[in-house]
Amino acid sequence: MATIDKYSGPWTERHAAHLLRRTCFGADLQTIKSFAEKSLDQCIGIIFSPLPDPEPPVNTTFENDPNVPIGTTWVDKAVTAGVNGYRTTSLRNWTFEQMLSAGPNIREKMTLFWHNHFVTADINDPRHSYKYISLLRKFATGDFRQLTKEITIDPAMLIYLNGRDNTRQAPNENYARELMELFTLGKGNVAGPGDYTTFTEDDVREMAKCLTGWVVPGDLPVRSEFRPNRHDTGVKKLSHRFNNINIPNAGAEEYKNLIDIIFTREEVAVFIAKKLYIWFVGTQISEQVMEQVILPMAELIRSHQYNIAPALKALLSSAHFFDDCNRGNLIRNPIDFLVNPLLQFNIALTSDPLLRQRVLNGLYQSANAMQMGLYQAPSVAGWQAFYQEPAYYRLWLNATSLPARKLYTDAIATTGIAYSSYRLQINVLTFLDSLSDPKDPDRVIDDLSIVLYPKSLAANQKTALRNLLLNGTTPQGWATFYDNYRSNPNSNANRQALESRLRPLLAYMMRMPEIHLS
Repeated sequence: MATIDKYSGPWTERHAAHLLRRTCFGADLQTIKSFAEKSLDQCIGIIFSPLPDPEPPVNTTFENDPNVPIGTTWVDKAVTAGVNGYRTTSLRNWTFEQMLSAGPNIREKMTLFWHNHFVTADINDPRHSYKYISLLRKFATGDFRQLTKEITIDPAMLIYLNGRDNTRQAPNENYARELMELFTLGKGNVAGPGDYTTFTEDDVREMAKCLTGWVVPGDLPVRSEFRPNRHDTGVKKLSHRFNNINIPNAGAEEYKNLIDIIFTREEVAVFIAKKLYIWFVGTQISEQVMEQVILPMAELIRSHQYNIAPALKALLSSAHFFDDCNRGNLIRNPIDFLVNPLLQFNIALTSDPLLRQRVLNGLYQSANAMQMGLYQAPSVAGWQAFYQEPAYYRLWLNATSLPARKLYTDAIATTGIAYSSYRLQINVLTFLDSLSDPKDPDRVIDDLSIVLYPKSLAANQKTALRNLLLNGTTPQGWATFYDNYRSNPNSNANRQALESRLRPLLAYMMRMPEIHLS
């Protein structure tokens, strides 16, 4: 039954894995087992625990930036010819580093959520993109209303949606429209000419006037700035959708007053609750889900002054979230698909700074090839898979992305992805040592399925995988192979006896359709 009521059933490794899969970018078997030994409340507490702000990205290898010596940050330094290329790569790589290093915590998943909500793209100055993504991270599970205020005058947003071009002489309506349609209220059914139920075209025009006067200076520090001579000082008159309220001139504070007025509408909390539901639970929203899950979430959001953490905790603790029909019902987005195995199998990235940057850039390039480039959402609405009905997440799987996914998992499971002297590759023997009972082929399959798949495998699937692992030997033979390896782990023959069976098994399991599900 679809309600926001708290889950009170059995708490198993499968339940812990589901919670971690949806809220983090990957968890190994030890983390899953550790969560399974805790209460649901304890797990939620860990996932929502505050993290320190990350250190900013630095110049790792570029020697021709006169303002940024290698080993120092570029985020607050002047731009000279030829430096934005390496800085953009540095920002992308650093963003993937945050996903890999956050641990069992929801902050980075929520930062990506807001990146898909308050979209900016094609920002040519990576200092602006850094400031933007840091703002999203700051409010990851915090005050939605305050985030909306701050993103409104964020330099990247002012550039992307033409806010810096919005003047009293020539109002630009781009941001005012998206502020209501995509960021806060949603576009309702057409009620009349220029009337979308939630707002009107007149509201777009008047709100654009409220937002005039903001620019993005080219000097330091990186910031936005209010210019009074560019601001419309007249009274702005909203429509009946906002009770015909008048907004008097308030200069640099006027945008805050405008957003406070928008947030008096109950639709705002419902709108963001629905988006959170689609992100964390699923795209099938029945009348019951709306009435008993999303609307109660919206009420929690309003009652906590638009702090979203209480509503999000309630959703992730609900019986509905753990319902069997909501496990494995989503298709992993490309970033999830790429980062998850690195954390599930504890793949250690190289410590060599140059090679590490190449590996991280490879992750970015792979995500881009799979149609989810960071800082490059295709439109102000975000990536289509998060909003395009009825396909939604199924859009991630297509003739372009599926072969790329297979190449990636095949490579990390078998020969690895070569970066000069380093290979991005699962260390199958280290992983085997971490399992519940490495000598038991059935336990090996069970542990792997908990890590890789959202649901238990069928009996015939387990049998087929067991046979693939054994590859002509017996369970006793497998146990002997493992004992021989443990007694002499440096023996190539002992290692090969296990690796020659484990790597084909992993490659096969990571080709199964279930690998794409979350």
